[in-house]
Amino acid sequence: MRKRFNITGSCNPERHYMVDTEKRFNAVENLIDMGEYFTINRARQYGKTTMLQTIRRRLSDKYLIIKTSFEGIGDESFDGIPLFVTTFCRLMVGFLKDIGIDEQIWKVFDRKDLTTFDELSDTITKFCETSKKPVVLLIDEVDKSSDNQLFLNFIGMLRNKYLERNEGLGNTFHSVILAGVYDIKNLKLKLRPDAEKKYNSPWNIAADFNVDMTFHPEEIAQMLNDYENDVHSGMDIKAISEEIYKYTTGYPYLVSAICKIIDERLEAKWTLDNVQQAVKIIAIGENVTLIDDLSKNIENNIELRDFLFSIVVNGAEYSFTMVDPIVKLANMFSYIRKNQRGKTIIHNLIFEEALFMYFGNKTMREQGTKISPYVLNYVQNGKLNMEHVVTRFRDLMHEEYRESTEPFLEKEGRLLFLTFLKPIINGIGFYYVEPQTRDNRRMDLVVTYDKQEYIVELKIWHGDKYEELGRDQLSGYLATRGMDEGYLVTFDFSKNKQDTEPQWIEWNGKRIFEVIV
Repeated sequence: MRKRFNITGSCNPERHYMVDTEKRFNAVENLIDMGEYFTINRARQYGKTTMLQTIRRRLSDKYLIIKTSFEGIGDESFDGIPLFVTTFCRLMVGFLKDIGIDEQIWKVFDRKDLTTFDELSDTITKFCETSKKPVVLLIDEVDKSSDNQLFLNFIGMLRNKYLERNEGLGNTFHSVILAGVYDIKNLKLKLRPDAEKKYNSPWNIAADFNVDMTFHPEEIAQMLNDYENDVHSGMDIKAISEEIYKYTTGYPYLVSAICKIIDERLEAKWTLDNVQQAVKIIAIGENVTLIDDLSKNIENNIELRDFLFSIVVNGAEYSFTMVDPIVKLANMFSYIRKNQRGKTIIHNLIFEEALFMYFGNKTMREQGTKISPYVLNYVQNGKLNMEHVVTRFRDLMHEEYRESTEPFLEKEGRLLFLTFLKPIINGIGFYYVEPQTRDNRRMDLVVTYDKQEYIVELKIWHGDKYEELGRDQLSGYLATRGMDEGYLVTFDFSKNKQDTEPQWIEWNGKRIFEVIV
C-alpha cells in the first residue's frame, strides 16, 4: 500500500509523504545534546507532535526518552498535590512498562506514598541516577494544563532541579521538552485576568526555540517528488510546489491539506486550478479544525479580532514587535508574520480568505443584508465582466448606503466590495489581496476567473494628487504582471465629492477603468 498525505496526528515517514525534517531535527538534537530545557511552541498543527515522535524514534539509542501528556487525565488529578504527584508517577510507570524498561528501573515511581513535590523531586533524582542512559522527558499538549497552578508548581520544581544540576547538587532529567501552542515562558498571554497571580515565569531557564518549522518551496517539491515516484501523475512539481507555498506560506498543515485534497478528492489532477480549488475547500472551514480555532480565538478575544480586522480590511501597518502583547499573541497563533519591511501581515492567503469571509458575514449580519450581487451579465461567454461588476457595486453603494455614516463606510467599504464580489465568482473564481501593496490607502486585489486574471485596486480618496498616484501604482503593478488592463475603485468620503461616471482612461500605456464610490 502506498503512502498518503497526513493531516491528523503525527506523521510517520514509512506511511506518510513528508518533507525532509533533517535540518529541523538536527537543530533540536543539538539542544538535547547540550542538556537544554525548552518549549516547542508553535501554532496548532504545525508539526510539534511529529517532531516529538521523531525524537523518540531517532534518539532512543542514545537517551531514555519518556513521552507523556496531561491531556485527558481528568480534572480530579489537579485537585491537590498528592493526586497530582500520584498521577505523574502513574504516567511514568505506564510508559516505562510499555517500552519494556526493567522493573528495577521503573519501580522507583511505583509508589502510592509520595504526596509532596519534594518527595517527587527526590524520586526523579533516584530514577535518573538508576537509568543507564540520560533521561529526556517530553510533555506534549502542555496547553491543556498550563493554566493550572499545580502544573506550574511542577514545572517550577523541574526548573529548580535544572538549576541545582548545573551547580553540581543533584541528578535530574538531562533535557525536558514541552510542546504546545503557548510558550510557558510567556504564560501570561494565556491566563485570564482573574488568574494573573499564577504567572511566575516557571520556565525562565528554557533555551529559545528558534527552529524554522515552515515548509519552503524546495521542501514541498521534495515531498511531491516522492509522491510522483509512486503515482506518476505527470504534474509540474516546481510550479505546483510554488503555487502551494503562495497560498500557505509553508504552514505545515495547510501544505499537507492541499496535497491530500488534490490526491483524494480532486481525482489526483495536479493542476494550478486544483490547488486553488483545494484552498477554497480549506478556507470555508468545513471540518477543518485549524479554521475553527481561528474563528473561536477571534470570537473570544475582541482585541485580537479588531487587530486582525484592521490589518485584513483596512491595511493598517504595525511594527512586528513582541513588546506588543496582541502582536505577540497573533504571532504565537501564526495568524501573522513579518514582511520584508518589518511590518505585520497575515501569515498566509488561506487565513486571509477565511478572515475576509468571517468579517464579511459579520458585517452583513450587523448592518443588514443590503448588497445583493445577483444581477445578470456579470459573466458573458464564460468571461467575467469586471467592468460591470465594479459599476454595479458603485450603483448599489449609492442606492443602499447613502445614509450610512462616513466612519462606517471608510472602515467597511473595501470589505463590502469583497463581500459583494464573493458570490459572483464563487465556485469558479478566487481572489486574494497582494500583501506587498496593502496599506491604509490602497489594496491591490488579484481576481481569477476561469483562467482569466483581473487586477482591481481599492483606494481611499485623498485628493487629486493621490488619485494620480493611484493610477501610477496600478499601472506599475499591471506592468509587473504583464497585463494591459486594470480597475481602480476609489472610495471618496470627502464632503465635496463629485458624482463622476465610470470611465476608461489611458495611463502610462495601460487601460484603467476608473470608478469612484
